Amino acid sequence: MSGFKSDFMRIVHERGMVHQCSDTARLDELLSSGTRTAYIGFDCTADSLHVGHLLQIMLLRWWQKSGHKPIALMGGGTTKVGDPSGRDETRQLLTPAQIDDNMASIKKSFANYLAFGTGATDAVMANNAEWLDDLLYIPLLRDVGRHFSVNRMLTMDSVRLRLERDQPLTFLEFNYMILQSYDFVELHKRHNCIVQMGGSDQWGNIVMGADLGRRMQGAELFALTSPLLTTASGAKMGKTAAGAVWLNPDRLSPYDFWQYWRNTEDADVGRFLKLFTDLPLSEVARLEALQGQEINEAKKILATEVTTLAHGKQAAESAAETARRTFEEGAKADTLPTVELPRARLKAGISAFELLHEAGLADSKNEARKLIKGGGGRLNDKPIASDTTTVGEADLDSEGTLKLSAGRKRHVLVRAV
Repeated sequence: MSGFKSDFMRIVHERGMVHQCSDTARLDELLSSGTRTAYIGFDCTADSLHVGHLLQIMLLRWWQKSGHKPIALMGGGTTKVGDPSGRDETRQLLTPAQIDDNMASIKKSFANYLAFGTGATDAVMANNAEWLDDLLYIPLLRDVGRHFSVNRMLTMDSVRLRLERDQPLTFLEFNYMILQSYDFVELHKRHNCIVQMGGSDQWGNIVMGADLGRRMQGAELFALTSPLLTTASGAKMGKTAAGAVWLNPDRLSPYDFWQYWRNTEDADVGRFLKLFTDLPLSEVARLEALQGQEINEAKKILATEVTTLAHGKQAAESAAETARRTFEEGAKADTLPTVELPRARLKAGISAFELLHEAGLADSKNEARKLIKGGGGRLNDKPIASDTTTVGEADLDSEGTLKLSAGRKRHVLVRAV
């Protein structure tokens, strides 16, 4: 794609990372004439981000690599309200202590993607609780609330869809877009931030923030969103039968993370290489053009590149080697995910379907039964004969471990303790 003056706008458009931009030409001009600041907000509803957040993190990464300053905004304040965007029901309210714990854990997700510091283009991590927690209700209504039209707020997807489906929207949630908009104003005041980026479901909230900055400060602010992603078969990105694909290694092992990307559908390989790696587009084009069995090599490169960014080079190479030994040599690699089980339970015998569920290879016991009946459940590389099969001490090897598998690509070691 040609015609852009700035590296950032050229790169993110070439890679298919942009869905909408409030004023593409003007933003491109500003980015080509100096160092600018942009932010993306991340609420702290869980103790880890997941693959669904990864495109946003990559936008911040390319922003920094293009010579600009990124802000990762932690939603210590907005998490207390709950973003209604894309949800059919109210989020469960978390305690301040839970939010703080989640925030501390989430911060680890950014370590390999952004360079933090005090330099002109070094990343900053901010917490909107710094300003939102101290807001007084009446001054907020007078100074900020008067700039919001309820008529316009009702047209926003986060509100409109709830109302159309006759699903409740609390007054607390209705205020979310006001607080998110105010974040933009505060970050402009504190860091001269001119761009808010986010997923396309955030477009309305981001545009409202840019409009609030214009009304309150006369600021020229911009909105830029990325597309919401699905796989080639229409599945939501970052979801598997076992649950979310988390970025923190204590929620999902680097090996399982690597396997998620290794299992990418053929039609998605090129797109995911553009979106989630730093590989040059010429290399992406070469890998995307591979056919037949060769496309599997492209998938391994995709998995290793994405895992390197998330967990570091050593973890990525270890995951790739574990996969090679497991699939090519049939070995029980030491670096497979491991769960511990009291030896007494194995002495008594445990149902195979129950063990598959406890090991995280099936979301429920019912799903584990279906896996076994369909021939996908394996014990020590042999199909589990029946969903009534019992696993016992005799299935352990000399080191006190056994290997469970769901299909050919998901494996867990069970260690008796």
